[in-house]
Amino acid sequence: MPRPSRRDDVIKTAIALFSKHGFNGTGVDMIMREAKVSKKTMYSYFRSKDELILAALQHYDGLFRNNFMKQVDKAAPTAEKRLLAMFDVAKLWFMQDHFFGCMFINAVGEYSDADTPIRNVSVHFKAQIRGYIKELCIQAGAKDADGLADELALMLEGAIVTAQVGKNPEAADIAKKSAQKIITAHLA
Repeated sequence: MPRPSRRDDVIKTAIALFSKHGFNGTGVDMIMREAKVSKKTMYSYFRSKDELILAALQHYDGLFRNNFMKQVDKAAPTAEKRLLAMFDVAKLWFMQDHFFGCMFINAVGEYSDADTPIRNVSVHFKAQIRGYIKELCIQAGAKDADGLADELALMLEGAIVTAQVGKNPEAADIAKKSAQKIITAHLA
């Protein structure tokens, strides 16, 4: 496997710092220091901090979403069980030392202006996760796959925020119990 490029190193460093300190709380100087790159190198890759934030979000999107879906798919043999396994996978994420909430929720919180690239990539990420949930709902035979997907996505988002704010990974278990009732009602 080839060594990641310096640009990739900067992005990975930025992701870690943005996750821990927030986007506004992380300065370009901090990223350069942690990534061990010069200002010239930094600005040869990214013309602005916003461009780096966008690159970091796009990179993290692919990593997180693919990893999350693979773990859910591996955790349960059927679509119906995968709908619940999402919360088990989420709990494992919540329990990690480097869990600082959802990077995309945090991005929208700090960059709330409508129709900006940072907000748009965050909205796209959430739509992709909801689309994955909807596909599982269809595979499980839900009569109203859109409605069930909306409810489960809301449960998952609520668990993420509760785990972040309350430092409570058990939020996933609480959401899972409610999700079981919702799934049963939709599949009956």
